[in-house]
Amino acid sequence: MVTAPNPGTALTDYLSARRAEVDAQLRTSGAVLFRGFPVRSAEDFQAAVRTFAPELLGYTYRSTPRSEESPGVYTSTEYPPAEEIPQHNENSYAHAWPGEVWFFCERAAARGGETPLADSRRVLDRLAPDLVARFADRGVMYVRNYRVGMDLPWEEVFQTSDRAAVAEFCDAAGIEYAWDGDDLRTSQVRPAVAEHPATGERVWFNQAHLFHPSALKKDVRDMLVELYGEDGLPRNARFGDGTAIPEADLAAIRAAYRAELVAAPWQQGDVLVVDNLLTSHGRRPFTPPRKVLVAMTG
Repeated sequence: MVTAPNPGTALTDYLSARRAEVDAQLRTSGAVLFRGFPVRSAEDFQAAVRTFAPELLGYTYRSTPRSEESPGVYTSTEYPPAEEIPQHNENSYAHAWPGEVWFFCERAAARGGETPLADSRRVLDRLAPDLVARFADRGVMYVRNYRVGMDLPWEEVFQTSDRAAVAEFCDAAGIEYAWDGDDLRTSQVRPAVAEHPATGERVWFNQAHLFHPSALKKDVRDMLVELYGEDGLPRNARFGDGTAIPEADLAAIRAAYRAELVAAPWQQGDVLVVDNLLTSHGRRPFTPPRKVLVAMTG
């Protein structure tokens, strides 16, 4: 954690003066928390992040609902407060992802609402070598079925209502797609293990445990399977060759994340930057109100 050296020290000034130092901390620890700096609004947050990286990334090929507060600054995932968001590396299901994810606590929850982190290097090390080999050799196939009124609509995911634009995006990203009236089905195969471009370290980097139906509550899963069949679920994950992922593997992955969790309560004004390959993040249930904003860089 980096504490403001003086109460009035601007985070923009600190990041400008100590960019190399912050970079080194981030590559070593995987995350850096800035506390006590006068960051009070989305605009303050945006200015601080742009000091580190002038270009903020848009949230494209979406997996969760979010609202844009200001250019490049979004609300964190808008799931109900009672729900926990499992550990994940941002957009690790996609062909492109941010190098860093930034969080700003504009308002801390009355209770809960922490953003727990896990070291993706240590998660990989905790997994059995044969499990890692299965995933590394085959990759993960992410399947999504878009229907009206079920999960995110394709218009929100792709940020367009133009089917030709969806086709262009999918072709460029290596995503297979098929239309059935107003319904859209997509699938793509992505690696399960990645190598950090700066450190060369191998990390566990996929969302198989989120997309797989075993992530759902049993009654919800049973209802969806009854309605659509296993192949028609809104989301699913398989090995890259199309074979089923053993649920024992997914249970072991979730256990590895749980074993590596680190969490601390938010304080108003906190800014957290996470190396998106080295560190996963999630969200604990909370008592509202709570407002945490997100920006992505790199």
